[in-house]
Amino acid sequence: MAGLLTSALRFVTRTSTRTRTRTLHYFSFNQFYDMEVREVLLKHYQPVVAPVLEVQGAGLESVTVRMKDMLEYNTAGGKMNRGCAVLHAAKLLNVSDTFPAAVLAWCVEILQAFFLVADDIMDKSELRRGQLCWYRKVGMSAINDSFLLESTVYQLLKIHLGDKPYYYKCLELFLEVSRKTEFGQALDLETEKLKLEDYTMSRYDAIVINKTAYYSFYLPVALALHLSDRDSTAELESAKYILLKIGHYFQVQDDYLDCFGDPSVIGKVGTDIQEKKCSWLFITALSHASEQEMRLLVEKLWEKMINYASKM
Repeated sequence: MAGLLTSALRFVTRTSTRTRTRTLHYFSFNQFYDMEVREVLLKHYQPVVAPVLEVQGAGLESVTVRMKDMLEYNTAGGKMNRGCAVLHAAKLLNVSDTFPAAVLAWCVEILQAFFLVADDIMDKSELRRGQLCWYRKVGMSAINDSFLLESTVYQLLKIHLGDKPYYYKCLELFLEVSRKTEFGQALDLETEKLKLEDYTMSRYDAIVINKTAYYSFYLPVALALHLSDRDSTAELESAKYILLKIGHYFQVQDDYLDCFGDPSVIGKVGTDIQEKKCSWLFITALSHASEQEMRLLVEKLWEKMINYASKM
């Protein structure tokens, strides 16, 4: 397991021998797990989510139908990389029973769906994964849907794994990572009030580590470590050190694609610049700009960013 993580870290922080500067190498989750894992994850979808698709009480039939549509639209339609990462890590750690790993995997995917549904509302986004954002489809009732998605994570954990020795460790991990993600989101949303000098790499690092890296990279592997009883403090800290760095790189790449990526390929229209986001591209441009280039950035870009953000 440590070998895989170290190899992944070397891959995403590869250094050019000529320039001694980091160069952008495209990172993809599926370079680190076999695609059979995705088939295993999909096979377990119905058995895992079945309990929450039962009518939960008198008069709640319509809500149950909505839950089914909401889950399928916001989870099963994605790339499911984070869920696949749970299964792949569990496989590398010699976990033979795939069902508990699949439960944790789908809980990660549903947690992500909660984050994305809420994030799209806050960012007023149009597309997610090549289709209309959920709130664009159903309206502002999507706010409550995001709460339902979050509670579904903890309901499924208790139903399927409540009697397991690792249940409370996994529960605490989900709660801890969710809180970190929400702190990161809070930082990200503060950009509307930032001055130009507030756009620093240290602020960017705090946003990225908390909002993206913990739940996208550390959470899947830490869950597998708990599942396999390989969860000593040393092992968890070692995994965290490596995975947060990979998560940071991943977000840098995502910022790049937000500006230069083809919407038909990445599945969304990038709006980081218009929304005045504290993005890697903008901060890097600021730190490398000459006096003349800085004037252009302020006159041609910064003022437009302020005007756009004020209209949102």
